[in-house]
Amino acid sequence: MFNLVLFGPPGSGKGTQSGFIIDRYQLIHISTGDILRKEVGSETPLGLEAKKYMDQGMLVHDEVVIGMIGSKLDENQHVNGFIFDGFPRTVAQAEALDNLLDFKGNPINIVLSLQVGEESLKQRLLSRGEVSGRSDDNEEVIVKRIKEYHAKTAPVAEYYKTKEKLVDIKGEGSVEEVFTLLSAQIDAIIEA
Repeated sequence: MFNLVLFGPPGSGKGTQSGFIIDRYQLIHISTGDILRKEVGSETPLGLEAKKYMDQGMLVHDEVVIGMIGSKLDENQHVNGFIFDGFPRTVAQAEALDNLLDFKGNPINIVLSLQVGEESLKQRLLSRGEVSGRSDDNEEVIVKRIKEYHAKTAPVAEYYKTKEKLVDIKGEGSVEEVFTLLSAQIDAIIEA
């Protein structure tokens, strides 16, 4: 089983590249936001617990989110692997995810971090905002989002770097060029 975490600031192309990776390698996409909404909608015990926090505008505790991820892994035991999106966001979450995956005998194989310059991110997000009408269409909001990403994910990146699982990928260039760089790293692990 192959497990991948794809990092990148807002506008780095994670969504686009995740789609290509999922199609090529037949991985299951694990988005914590999607899982939370599904569990709450299905009124599972974990979903009901999460809803208590969400209704108060609070972040759902890591233990609840990890429980939901564990359920998703259990539902998909005979797949090629998983791509994690939006998780982990903190070192505590990374440690909890590692513990869960190690317990299941399927650790994270690689963490790919898309590196895109701040000016390129701003331009991409401004363009995306114009087309999609998303709320991140002004420079002030974009700068805050990028700073928050770097402040929160830098420790997570360092955590995976110490475990020799982090690989920085140049996220500028054509979609195809970036996908080629990502695929080369994935192929090297799968074929090893």
